[in-house]
Amino acid sequence: MITYCPTCANMLLVELTEYSKELRYFCQCCPYVYNIDKKIAKMAPLARKQVDDVLGGDDAWKNVAKTDATCPKCSYHQAYFMEIQTRSADEPATLFFKCVQCAHRWREG
Repeated sequence: MITYCPTCANMLLVELTEYSKELRYFCQCCPYVYNIDKKIAKMAPLARKQVDDVLGGDDAWKNVAKTDATCPKCSYHQAYFMEIQTRSADEPATLFFKCVQCAHRWREG
């Protein structure tokens, strides 16, 4: 938790005193010192960022071709596939598969 000096508005730092071994806030710009006499904590909830589906969601799989590929999950013999360039242009494209039977997704390359 960041605390600011009430005198000069600079950020306070924490130090351990030599003699009493207590923690205290101190200002580097002015002589302000504040002894820490209780536990200071503040919980900040983590707000997760919403991530877009890089493959375009379910709509992107509507008009794709089928191929003979074995699903690693259910061992079905057919899958939809699409080829997307995910890395630089001088590297090969990545093949994304979606099982026709169980809709499991995997990639190759």
